[in-house]
Amino acid sequence: MPTYTAPLDDIRYLLHEVHDIGQLAALPGFEDATPAMIDEVLAGGATFCEDVLFPLNQSGDAEGVHLDHGEVRTPSGFKAAYTRYTADGWTAISAEPTYGGTGLPEMVRFVIEEMLCSANLSFSMYPGLSHGAYSALMSHGSEELKQRFLPKLIDGTWGGTMCLTEAHAGTDLGILTTKAEPAGDGAYRITGQKIFISAGEHDLTENIVHLVLAKLPDAPGGTKGISLFLVPKFLPTEEGGLGTRNGVTCGSVEHKMGIKASATCVLNFDNAIGWLVGEPHKGMRAMFVMMNGARLAVGLQGLGLSEVAYQNALAYAKERLQGRALTGPKNPDGPADAILVHPDVRKGLLRIKALNEGMRSLAYWVGIRIDLEHRHPDAAVRQDAADMVALMTPVLKAFLTDKGFENTNIALQTLGGHGYIREYGIEQYVRDARIAQIYEGTNAVQALDLVGRKLPMDGGRLVRRFFEIVKGDVDTAAAVGGLEDFAKALGGSLYQLQKATMLLAERGFANPDEAGAAASEYLHLMGYVAVGWQWLRMATVSQQRLAAGQGERRFHDAKLKTARFFFARLLPETATLLAAIQSGAAPIMALAVDEF
Repeated sequence: MPTYTAPLDDIRYLLHEVHDIGQLAALPGFEDATPAMIDEVLAGGATFCEDVLFPLNQSGDAEGVHLDHGEVRTPSGFKAAYTRYTADGWTAISAEPTYGGTGLPEMVRFVIEEMLCSANLSFSMYPGLSHGAYSALMSHGSEELKQRFLPKLIDGTWGGTMCLTEAHAGTDLGILTTKAEPAGDGAYRITGQKIFISAGEHDLTENIVHLVLAKLPDAPGGTKGISLFLVPKFLPTEEGGLGTRNGVTCGSVEHKMGIKASATCVLNFDNAIGWLVGEPHKGMRAMFVMMNGARLAVGLQGLGLSEVAYQNALAYAKERLQGRALTGPKNPDGPADAILVHPDVRKGLLRIKALNEGMRSLAYWVGIRIDLEHRHPDAAVRQDAADMVALMTPVLKAFLTDKGFENTNIALQTLGGHGYIREYGIEQYVRDARIAQIYEGTNAVQALDLVGRKLPMDGGRLVRRFFEIVKGDVDTAAAVGGLEDFAKALGGSLYQLQKATMLLAERGFANPDEAGAAASEYLHLMGYVAVGWQWLRMATVSQQRLAAGQGERRFHDAKLKTARFFFARLLPETATLLAAIQSGAAPIMALAVDEF
């Protein structure tokens, strides 16, 4: 049977020693969010994930969801777990106190989200979608809509969804056909069908608030004609209770490869009453609040599944006796050595470990930037933080999910035949991880967003600032004894990233296919540099702690050894990525369509 323990030691190391979580308590509104208080909250979240959610993960996958006459039933135990989840206040953790939220930093929710994804990804989808709906309404909803819907979303009594995709459109939202007709009194009637709607129907909440993209009768063509509407499953009464059933029904649930305990629905809107969120024809602006938040959350899904897969693969490698070490028996009194003695097994596990810890650090760094963007009193600091969040959003979504899927596969391979068997749990993580590369914009779409939108934004200001930050830390580390090789390696990869950036700027301007052909490799190149940068920061901290005789020596020594593996074995992959980018679009575009 699989196990999961929240990696609190690593989490605390990052928050306290690498990222200075104490800076958040200095932000307006976060005065009570001290490091000690945050530690207490995270410990409670870890206990909930380990004791309540993780035991439901395998059973939920086996049972799945059930559709009965338009009503979805979640697996056994989910409803009781959700009731406790809301009673403990987890749905309110980073929401505004004005509407009933706890008002903690977004960074805290980031950490909780990672643990939720490790413990039970399917369960995490339900409150995750609700938080996205909360964010969109908070940013673009009228005060009337906020007063009517936010308190219920925050306390978890009502759930939320995002309804974008249509069967004929996919990612091309500009050709969606869902219609919105004025119904009088400020309301609209929504008609159309949406597919792949996570948490679109379930029995965890008494109401579900759908945020639906649709077009008004006078809408211009393309994405410029899209508006956003709030469409509840039940119309609320004036007193805030449940009124009549709205014209929205679940036509079917998808039978999926993974996340089987998460209801993925086809929703039919038939003259359903809804209200406009934001301005007419400006729906994409409002929905992007939810979409970008979801992309970051999906990145954490890749990390969370990679972490739990690693924990179980490592435990197996320590216990499984098979073969002898190449340098002689390490367990001479036993029939064989534990497979962890074998270089190839160690190489796979070290790859997962190094990526997990580096990706976690990068994700937390971005989480802190979100809080700085929204709370810091200095406008220049807010802008700088917003720039880095925008630049890193496609990287976190795509790099963390690509590596998360690769890592769950390595973990499965570590178990050999047992990895392929349901009892051991790893095969579920592989299946669950695969969707993260697809939804909330495929990873190829994320790469195009990075190359086509984020790099040229404001004349390249965002990427230049990123280069500046990384180069500053490289120069600092180069002066720290014992880190010279790490700094040199990262400096070289940073140069490769800068070279690739200039190449894309030159070629992509003349031929857009050049940018499209290189986009995915470029995103991974940036991902390796960003994670390498985080490893340099961690190595700097641990090297200084060891030199000063501070902290647990074995912990910091392990950090430096893992950093050395990353810089020696993983970071060199940037050279291959640069070579692929330099090869250009010609080898990809040469074949005629009828030559495939």
